[in-house]
Amino acid sequence: MGEPSREEYKIQSFDAETQQLLKTALKAPSLECTAVCFETEDGEYSICQRSYSYSPGLMPSCCNTRDRNPGAVDLEKVANVIVDHSLQDCVFSKEAGRMCYAIIQAESKQAGQSVFRRGLLNRLQQEYQAREQLRARSLQGWVCYVTFICNIFDYLRVNNMPMMALVNPVYDCLFRLAQPDSLSKEEEVDCLVLQLHRVGEQLEKMNGQRMDELFVLIRDGFLLPTGLSSLAQLLLLEIIEFRAAGWKTTPAAHKYYYSEVSD
Repeated sequence: MGEPSREEYKIQSFDAETQQLLKTALKAPSLECTAVCFETEDGEYSICQRSYSYSPGLMPSCCNTRDRNPGAVDLEKVANVIVDHSLQDCVFSKEAGRMCYAIIQAESKQAGQSVFRRGLLNRLQQEYQAREQLRARSLQGWVCYVTFICNIFDYLRVNNMPMMALVNPVYDCLFRLAQPDSLSKEEEVDCLVLQLHRVGEQLEKMNGQRMDELFVLIRDGFLLPTGLSSLAQLLLLEIIEFRAAGWKTTPAAHKYYYSEVSD
């Protein structure tokens, strides 16, 4: 038996009761198909909404989910479960946005409501307001939170545009990661760079001035490397050049930076 895919891991990482809660929350009947489909880096995956099994390139055609209704579960509780797990598990937090998007779509199709999205955003706001306490209590939890909110920003859309309500909170988190005490910690530098790779271009389109200000901090941190490790300096230089190249990595830069990191 092969290793479970990262999508299987997302569900299997919960206890049995929570797995069932998430399965029910993801139900959305369709006359043509009963699967939630999405693109991953590895290709298209389909989630069979009855069994919640994952099969690359496979579209189930005979599932009957009319007896399952996402409105039958406490979707606010589902939102809290996902946020709680994201704060504890950084692997999960990197992919949770896809799950949240699927639940929002299922709820909208089935009930025309947004209970889950409202609960999710309320909880994100609560954690955002307590972000300094979270960082002081658990650096891993803080990094997971930043990863999660950036993931949600990347997936959630209003009229096919990123959610304006998340722009400044995401920026504020990235600004915190660019402070000198954060740049001295490789976990936070790594998080900063990864999230800028993921959502930096989108954020700049929404508010270019704040991105300019963020990169002033990043350049200052790179040029005044008190307490910076060699890896942190390398990562900061890479993201500075990545943005300067129009949020793209040239083949030469990719070869240089990734060979340096692997060494």
